[in-house]
Amino acid sequence: MKSLLKNFINGILTIVPIFLAIFVVIKTFLFLDSLMGNVLRNYLKDDYIPGVGLLATLILITLLGWLSTKFITGSIIKVVDRLLEKIPLVKTIYSVIKDTVHSFLGEKKSFSKVALVTIPGTEMKSLGFITSESLEDFYHPLKEYIAVYVPQTFQVAGFTFLIPKEQVEIIDVKPENAMKFILSGGMTSKGNPVKEHSM
Repeated sequence: MKSLLKNFINGILTIVPIFLAIFVVIKTFLFLDSLMGNVLRNYLKDDYIPGVGLLATLILITLLGWLSTKFITGSIIKVVDRLLEKIPLVKTIYSVIKDTVHSFLGEKKSFSKVALVTIPGTEMKSLGFITSESLEDFYHPLKEYIAVYVPQTFQVAGFTFLIPKEQVEIIDVKPENAMKFILSGGMTSKGNPVKEHSM
């Protein structure tokens, strides 16, 4: 009986991660494929091949990226950008989405530095990610502070703390390893050796 139970648990440990990874990949593929795929299906009908929508989406994004560097089309995009930033309610949604995308893919990526912060009044440490090192434009008295985002375990939600720069340690840990460590509640602890230095 113990042997059967052990084999069952081993089966779960082996199969479930593989199954969930494949499931997420398939769902992501279907979502990305549907962005342009739903339009192309109306024209291609039975000749539509899964994946064509994804390919068309990638080509369209690349084309728009190229057009944004050209004078005329770039100017049009800038006009649309300014317009969206002036419409009430829309400007809030647009700026949040724009800043979030830029934080992951822009030249100055957020979440690229892993921070180690001490919980006030204790000796306990918490891992987080530097999201902004310049808060002066946001609120001048925060000139000597930085923003650290601390995700919660087993969920996407988290907290943004504004902490004095000298109280934050930047550690030499890959962001993906830190994120796995936090989201797993510390169960995934494999990573590179830690080097630390303060801001």
